[in-house]
Amino acid sequence: MSENGFREAARSLSALDHLDVRELEILYKLETTSGLFYFQLADSIQNEEVAEFLRRNGRGELGHARRIQQALTIRLGRSYQPSADMDGGYPLGVPPPVDAALLAAIARGERGGDADYQRWASAEPDPEIAHLLQINGREDSEHADRLTRASALLNVDR
Repeated sequence: MSENGFREAARSLSALDHLDVRELEILYKLETTSGLFYFQLADSIQNEEVAEFLRRNGRGELGHARRIQQALTIRLGRSYQPSADMDGGYPLGVPPPVDAALLAAIARGERGGDADYQRWASAEPDPEIAHLLQINGREDSEHADRLTRASALLNVDR
């Protein structure tokens, strides 16, 4: 499993039907990074309404990371505490300009995330972990819907 960077790790996980401990740890780091990325985007845009949509998604992604931490605790049978590296996420460069095209691309990624989460949940033998995965997936689609609304606001501003 490649975890050299955010995109490589996301692609590797997306190809899987089931998540073991190592994959859940990578997913934790991905979700943390996603939350930080949304906050970075929110801080870079002048439109406060769009920024708030991005911040809400960022808080949601950090909530996903907490659920993955819960899943790891269940899987391991003991409290799971992520390392500082995991909490720091993958390196983020300078944020790209926030425009409708970027938000549409991120929304597609969120919808793909929902599909991945539902697939992982259906293969998960532990019902508690499966439930946590299902919740994260549903919320990814909510994030995509929020991005669509934010994109419409940017198009109105033109």
